[in-house]
Amino acid sequence: MNFLRILETYRLPSLDLLFQLVTLSAQEAFVIAIICWLYWCQNKKLAYTLGFTYFSSGLLVQGLKITFRIPRPWIIDPTFSPVQSAVPAATGYSFPSGHTQSGTALFSTLYFSSKKRLIRAFCIFFIIIIGFSRLYLGVHTPKDVLTSAALTLILSLFIWKKQDHLFNNPDLTLLLSVLMGLLCIILLIYTCTLQLCGTIPATEAEDCIKSCGAGLGFAIGHYLEKQLIHFKTGETIPSKILRFFIGITVTLILQQGLKYIMGTSEIADFLRYFIVVIWVIALYPFLFMKHGKTKESHA
Repeated sequence: MNFLRILETYRLPSLDLLFQLVTLSAQEAFVIAIICWLYWCQNKKLAYTLGFTYFSSGLLVQGLKITFRIPRPWIIDPTFSPVQSAVPAATGYSFPSGHTQSGTALFSTLYFSSKKRLIRAFCIFFIIIIGFSRLYLGVHTPKDVLTSAALTLILSLFIWKKQDHLFNNPDLTLLLSVLMGLLCIILLIYTCTLQLCGTIPATEAEDCIKSCGAGLGFAIGHYLEKQLIHFKTGETIPSKILRFFIGITVTLILQQGLKYIMGTSEIADFLRYFIVVIWVIALYPFLFMKHGKTKESHA
């Protein structure tokens, strides 16, 4: 808390805005958009690597959150004030940091994928500045940020080193999807049990339940695409942009529209995130592959 109080003395409205913008680069919507562009249009293998890193590290961090149940800094010390505009996005428990996990998963994978020094330096900078932004905004402690970054980096490096074995071996496709799916189901049961026992409130279980739905969607979608769809990303730039624009528009409509159809219960949140990720990984690729084959047959 002492470090957060030091940073509090240097706050300015301009810096508040700057670090709010920095933290947006670790928001769920931004990372998913990057995954969608890579997956639909650019580099499926890199998208799979990023996706597995992002979703698996997310499950790990969310599981630790509900296990340790450490409150946010302003709850631990009521005399401390975070940047108020950052509070609405600071959902769930404090330890470890979800935004740090998200940003580290994204930029560490991009770091490993590039051999250019400038891009690598850019990725390192963003990993550091995202973590620092969470401290400056007063929504996490150094322990939250450093633990999350360390765990995500270890997982990211492991997945990157093993990606050829994991994603290019047909014999592992089913096993990989089943293991990730089981992890999601086990974590979901664990979360619901803690909630039903009164150990955690629904508000603190929400993010974990969403992560379970998204992770399960990714696991099943990965298997379906690898076994049945086999879409290709190699198209012209205009067609890639059109593909991305249509896909991301429908993704956003599903993400927001399903709230009004299904409500905001725990089950609804789980199903909504499951449907959105299944759409991204399997349903949309199936549709544009089917459309492409129809065009070829009419040519």
